[in-house]
Amino acid sequence: MEKLISVVTVGGTFDVLHKGHWFLLEEAFNVAERVLIGLTTDRFVARMGKSHPVDVYGGRREELEGWLDSRGFLERSEIVPIDDSYGPTIGNRPRSNVIEGILVSEETEPGAEEINRIRVAEGKRPLLIVVVTMVMADDGRPISSTRIRRQEVDRHGRLVG
Repeated sequence: MEKLISVVTVGGTFDVLHKGHWFLLEEAFNVAERVLIGLTTDRFVARMGKSHPVDVYGGRREELEGWLDSRGFLERSEIVPIDDSYGPTIGNRPRSNVIEGILVSEETEPGAEEINRIRVAEGKRPLLIVVVTMVMADDGRPISSTRIRRQEVDRHGRLVG
């Protein structure tokens, strides 16, 4: 099957990879030949003020690479460190001119719209925004690394306890 676009980007912290991450990433590979994955740096994570510990960049990258390899996606991916919400999508940042689309969840769609406003102001073409549905846990609420760390659900969205 021919892919919709050549290069799509997706970004995140990808702490405690879970079913929601797996779905997001699989969709990225379904629509694009290559996927540029922005992985938040430890510095960026610290600025986010998360309410729980987050694995260090190297550990998160290693887990992500292992998952990509297990799915046969590693050769079609590139992982880049990101220090802000825009990653490689704007300005004269490397790869900003080759990215054609951005894959986001419903929760992060406003960020993609902001990226497109900036790109248009810079004289670049807007990115195709692909929105994927959040994956729900057994209780009907989204699966998240925060919920997993709080031991509310496991990586598959099953209730714990």
